[in-house]
Amino acid sequence: MPMDAITPKEEITRVELERPTVEEAMDAVRTLIAWAGDDPRREGLIDTPKRVVKAYQEFFSGYREDPVEYLSRTFDDVQGYDDLVMLKNINVESHCEHHMVPFLGKAFIAYMPTQSVVGISKLARVVEIFAKRLQTQETMTAQICDAITESLAPMGVAVLIDAEHQCMSTRGVHHKDVTTVTTQFTGVFKTDKDLRNRFLRLTES
Repeated sequence: MPMDAITPKEEITRVELERPTVEEAMDAVRTLIAWAGDDPRREGLIDTPKRVVKAYQEFFSGYREDPVEYLSRTFDDVQGYDDLVMLKNINVESHCEHHMVPFLGKAFIAYMPTQSVVGISKLARVVEIFAKRLQTQETMTAQICDAITESLAPMGVAVLIDAEHQCMSTRGVHHKDVTTVTTQFTGVFKTDKDLRNRFLRLTES
């Protein structure tokens, strides 16, 4: 099969099959330590490869989880509730795909339900799953929005992420306290300016 005929799902499966072993990952860490100028055999660094691999398992655990699964259990009994559902100040701890250094911030999510709602902890879990992967903040914002739209089929979804990127604050231009804000709106949040502005005001309160 030519490369351009591989679907995204097949590509993920192919990459998963080629996943290096733990020992190969530890060897890679040893190589980076040596490249940085230190001796991976030094007493203080002997166990570092093991610790780094363990940390990476936590940092990137989102590859092993499906966000749609967390949104599959919904509740139809909403007692006539017909307004937005919003979660504020969800912690975002992620790594950018460009330099593999952290970006940290907050996520704000809202959706306008149709006939069903989902447990609020599941929405926060969706943010965490996508954050535990390598991507850009822009991509993550769109992924969160798409997952909620696909699973709940709401009248609209709004997502805002405000984060500080350490690839900007600890290297390169070294600008601290600069944050990046990304947004994604669908449905009524995109067509109803008043509703969209209401969401944005709530992110500031």
